[in-house]
Amino acid sequence: MFDLLWIIKTAGYLGLFGIVFAESGLFFGFFLPGDSLIFTAGFLASQGFLNIYFLCAILFVGAVLGDNVGYWFGKKTGPLIFKKEDSRFFKKAYVAEAHTFFEKHGGKSLILARFVPFVRTFTPIVAGVARMNYSIFFIYNIVGGFLWSVGITLLGYFLGQIIPDVDKYLLPIIIFIIVISLLPGLFQIWQSRKNKIKK
Repeated sequence: MFDLLWIIKTAGYLGLFGIVFAESGLFFGFFLPGDSLIFTAGFLASQGFLNIYFLCAILFVGAVLGDNVGYWFGKKTGPLIFKKEDSRFFKKAYVAEAHTFFEKHGGKSLILARFVPFVRTFTPIVAGVARMNYSIFFIYNIVGGFLWSVGITLLGYFLGQIIPDVDKYLLPIIIFIIVISLLPGLFQIWQSRKNKIKK
């Protein structure tokens, strides 16, 4: 669906910042390839295409700012967001899933959700709807944003440095990351369906 190498080389630092910002807190950013994108950016940095220090910095700032925008959007719109009809760029099911995730894990959901596609985008919005204390939100946001953006980027960077001819294995590695990142969401769906059957 996405040619990640082309996206990164074409978009550059500013484009990467925009994508991470949008996926972190703008409700229409849920379809963007966050995990695989920043991993691949880290890999390209190991090959000399990008500066790893600047890359980590802009991805971290984009992730934190995106979550902040999501929080304030949720706080301003409140419960109305749950009544919004489905469209191409909005799915109520994703908001409901993020709400369940937030209710179950509380503040730490802001850290855990970073590693779950779709949920990552909507959890800060739900935190805003729930009017979570902003100081607490900001702390969790900083920690989660750092672990996700810097952690996955450095993973791509170090693998690119230590594995000979890693570019030959890049596609399987990206597919593996996508599958791993989808597992928590799939498990959540399976668990909710299992609970509905029991009821």
